[in-house]
Amino acid sequence: MKYSIDEIVTFLGDMVINQQALKQHSSMQFIGIAPLDTASSEHLAFLANSRYQDKLTNTQAGAVLVTETQANLCSHTLPIIVKNPYLAYAQLTQLFVYQANISLPIIHPTAIIAPTATLANNVQIGAYCVIGENVSIGENGQLSSHVIIEDNVSIGQNCQIKSHTFIGHHCQLGDNVELHSHVSIGNEGFGYAPKGDTATQGWQKIHQLGRVIIGNHVRIGSQTCVDRGALGDTVIDDHVIIDNLVQIAHNVQIGAGTAISGCVGIAGSSRIGKRCILAGGVGLVGHLHICDDVTITGMTMVTKSIKQAGSYSSGTPMMPTSLWKRALVGFKKLAKSNH
Repeated sequence: MKYSIDEIVTFLGDMVINQQALKQHSSMQFIGIAPLDTASSEHLAFLANSRYQDKLTNTQAGAVLVTETQANLCSHTLPIIVKNPYLAYAQLTQLFVYQANISLPIIHPTAIIAPTATLANNVQIGAYCVIGENVSIGENGQLSSHVIIEDNVSIGQNCQIKSHTFIGHHCQLGDNVELHSHVSIGNEGFGYAPKGDTATQGWQKIHQLGRVIIGNHVRIGSQTCVDRGALGDTVIDDHVIIDNLVQIAHNVQIGAGTAISGCVGIAGSSRIGKRCILAGGVGLVGHLHICDDVTITGMTMVTKSIKQAGSYSSGTPMMPTSLWKRALVGFKKLAKSNH
């Protein structure tokens, strides 16, 4: 589908600063968004990082989202001037995202829905879904195929739940929640008590009696697991975004606006504040408290609470193996010298 300059400006609204100047280009149309160096005249592009502004000279994009200070660099492409090009680009992806054109029944005949479940207006249920007793799903909910929702789950409005997602009993989701494929919400946490010598007597399972509570506008990526609480609840607040392959253990609490990248592991009962950023591969031991506005860089191992906002790191940067081995020897000597 193509969109004209007028439609793009209307969609972005007050984000566009040079709306008046763009009116004379209203006949231009665009089929999508592309990088500066591969865009054609039918593509939009954007410049979010000044390190790449030299690419404006040779780009073939029909128009580029730029700031006012970058607009004079657009010698042969049309500048669409915005305060925040990256945010404008993010908004415009909504226009060009793929929409499947498949005509399906609003509730697929293969779905199994308990008679006590309550579905609001315009709820779509895909093939082979299983919905338990006393489940409540708000308006405009969309469940793709093979979703399993256990008893007494509450789901708010405008939620999108992709294929093969599991939601355990008594869990609660707010409005505008997006769960990607194979997400697990509310499975049992990893709780066991040793019976004695575990090699011969094994472990006593601790049944997890809490729930998972998810706020509004939360996005959780594929293959991520959020365990139910042991006694209290595991809580994810509003506007949290979580990448793929993340493990969130029982009774973890995550504050509003926090972003968590792939392969992060958060052990039980840790509390993470608002507006935090956990980069890829970060690990947190249990029962920690991370205050608001903390950034933790990739591969960092967090072993104690963080009480002051800022950026924290512990992973060592990559280097040739021979140098790394020598550095490790020096690191061990330093530890011994301070013992």
